[in-house]
Amino acid sequence: MDFLVVDSDKANETERCCLEESTSIFKGVEIQEPYVGMEFDSEVAARKFYVDYARRVGFVVRIMQRRRSGIDGRTLARRLGCNKQGFSPNTKGAFGPEKKPRPSAREGCKATILVKLEKSGKWVVTRFIKDHNHPLIATANGFGTVGDKDKKISELTMEVEHQDQLCLAYREKLLSFIKNVEEETRELSTKVQLVVENVRRAESELKKCSQNVKPWCLT
Repeated sequence: MDFLVVDSDKANETERCCLEESTSIFKGVEIQEPYVGMEFDSEVAARKFYVDYARRVGFVVRIMQRRRSGIDGRTLARRLGCNKQGFSPNTKGAFGPEKKPRPSAREGCKATILVKLEKSGKWVVTRFIKDHNHPLIATANGFGTVGDKDKKISELTMEVEHQDQLCLAYREKLLSFIKNVEEETRELSTKVQLVVENVRRAESELKKCSQNVKPWCLT
């Protein structure tokens, strides 16, 4: 089956054309689709948009990959996709007979979206694969219905991501506090060193004066 792949090289099309092309009628309901060049104010906003889009179309989102900054640990890019991406591992164990196969929840689906953090601070869609190689579960009103297991997986995944964002925020605050403490410590150390040098200089001058009997040294 062919997949619709939109490259970022085509991102120079006008916003109007993008909006027209990214809006489709699904089961009688107009749905706003992602498109290359689409901007969001945050990663959370981009993720929420794709999750809502998936819910309307009829599939569950899986958080696939993340690229972080090696300097401060910030998320620089995020890839989301259909939960049926990839294939289930071989059921045959390394030792012993082959296990009873279970129904596979993965079908090698290629549907995915990639968003990246730009210098402007915006999160931009740089890649979008729309088509799925499996039936989409959608109701007549355009809202998807998925199994309780998939819903729970999606909810837990989102919660883990939320907690991860909180940990990153706490880490940044801690690093900022440590940096401030280090700067204040250096300033205090410099002031103490100046005081010590002034005391030593004064002691040296007093010693010279005490060794000299000239009266003007003591005045």
